[in-house]
Amino acid sequence: MIRNPILPGFNPDPSICRVGEDYYIATSTFEWYPGVQIHHSRDLVNWTLVRRPLERASQLDMRGNPDSCGIWAPCLSFADGLFYLVYTDVKRYDGNFKDAHNYIVTSPTIEGEWSDPVYVNSSGFDPSLFHDDDGKKWFLNMQWNHRTESYGGAPKHPAFDGILLQEWDPVAKELVGPIRNIFAGSSLGLVEGPHLFKRNGWYYLTTAEGGTGYDHAVTMARSRQIEGPYEMHPQTHLITSKDHPTAVLQRAGHGQYVETSEGEVYHTHLCSRPLAPSRRSPLGRETALQKCIWEDDWLYLAQGGVVPDVEVPAPSGGFPVEKPKRLETLFEGPDLPTEFQWLRTPLPERIFSLQARPGHLRLYGRESIGSWFEQSLVARRQEHHAFRAETIVDFEPETYQQAAGLTHYYNRHKFHAAVVTLHEKLGRVVTVFSCPGDFPHARMIFPAGSGVSVADGPVHLAMQVTDNDLQFYWRDGGSNDWQELGPVLDASVISDEGGRGEHGSFTGAFVGMFAFDTSGRAKYADFGGFSYEEIR
Repeated sequence: MIRNPILPGFNPDPSICRVGEDYYIATSTFEWYPGVQIHHSRDLVNWTLVRRPLERASQLDMRGNPDSCGIWAPCLSFADGLFYLVYTDVKRYDGNFKDAHNYIVTSPTIEGEWSDPVYVNSSGFDPSLFHDDDGKKWFLNMQWNHRTESYGGAPKHPAFDGILLQEWDPVAKELVGPIRNIFAGSSLGLVEGPHLFKRNGWYYLTTAEGGTGYDHAVTMARSRQIEGPYEMHPQTHLITSKDHPTAVLQRAGHGQYVETSEGEVYHTHLCSRPLAPSRRSPLGRETALQKCIWEDDWLYLAQGGVVPDVEVPAPSGGFPVEKPKRLETLFEGPDLPTEFQWLRTPLPERIFSLQARPGHLRLYGRESIGSWFEQSLVARRQEHHAFRAETIVDFEPETYQQAAGLTHYYNRHKFHAAVVTLHEKLGRVVTVFSCPGDFPHARMIFPAGSGVSVADGPVHLAMQVTDNDLQFYWRDGGSNDWQELGPVLDASVISDEGGRGEHGSFTGAFVGMFAFDTSGRAKYADFGGFSYEEIR
């Protein structure tokens, strides 16, 4: 069986592509660098992260991009011996405008180096590239209408002004011919995330609708001509949980169709697994896969209805490989381990080094933990509702403006952190910084007060999250006894729905190491390893 989600923890907007017996899924990474995650599978059951292709300054620079902006909704395809990846770099969130720029990069292999981007347009986000069987290529994206009351955190239907279609010339590397608005969406509204495929002379269009919250859906339509008109699916929606609040997989929407080499059919979609009682989703929007069937040239879920299943039949030969519950990272190699990312900047040498002190990750304190420009934070996704993370930090602050530690992080106004810093009277201390969803001010609170004095030398920090609760711990290098640091904190606020609420942000929770030095002296902190362990 395929057990959903197949990509747990912040892997939204899945675009799937099959080449021979190999399957690839590309997902959004928003403000996290490098851009776009590509996972690989040969059985649709087991998936491995194999590439983040947007990895250098000539491809991507997100310094200054607001939270939940950056790389939206990539589309991965293969034709003419090349992989094509199209994506949006969104430069604005709040207000009437989005400033969403669409690009194409290519590579003959997934694992190889990808080209510099070719600019396409800026009329809207969620681009897609369709390779027709007559050799033509078609570019789609939703059109954004700024003449509306729409604003970040509360999208209004008129801003989502249909799906645009235009031919793409791969030789001239530009759009050509007329621009057509081919699909206005259903009455659910907020139409976005278009993907086209062709079967039995029909063009099928799947879109995302209903926003990123609990009304999300995959909507389907078809036409004999690519430019339309498109008739709606008999059920309107292929996949949605919007009318089924007790379903395990909520917020289901935004996905893409794929066929196996044996003719079996599946459809990806994003989803979330909210926690009671707040109905918040700390793991963000994850990737799931549903088995489908064809009836009367329409696609339906194999289990019937529209609600996605947690377990669905896999193609023959797919057996799940058990993953280790604990992952220990010692920072012994020249490269950052693949599970880690950082924020926005294409110049990682400015914020971290793996060579400065062998066996350690050195973070150079730059701007604050809430910066949109140059923030020294290296973190991995939270993949489980219950986990424990530990690290060892060697850090000698000279002023309270210098701090380093372990953080449960979502964005600038949603984070908790165990911090080593300096207090004027207590000396070096361990304490807690917290910003529990205070939008738009991002005001911190200090649940552990001034903190606890700590002797010289490395400090061990830990955090344990159990569903909605987070507890920090600390110990010095000579002690075997962990001590609680501060009170139990609300871990559920580190979620899509925390703070400004549904539609206000849509990435996911990370856990990792950080340092900042707002004095401008770039004080560094050395981290001697990191562990992440599923505890349930």
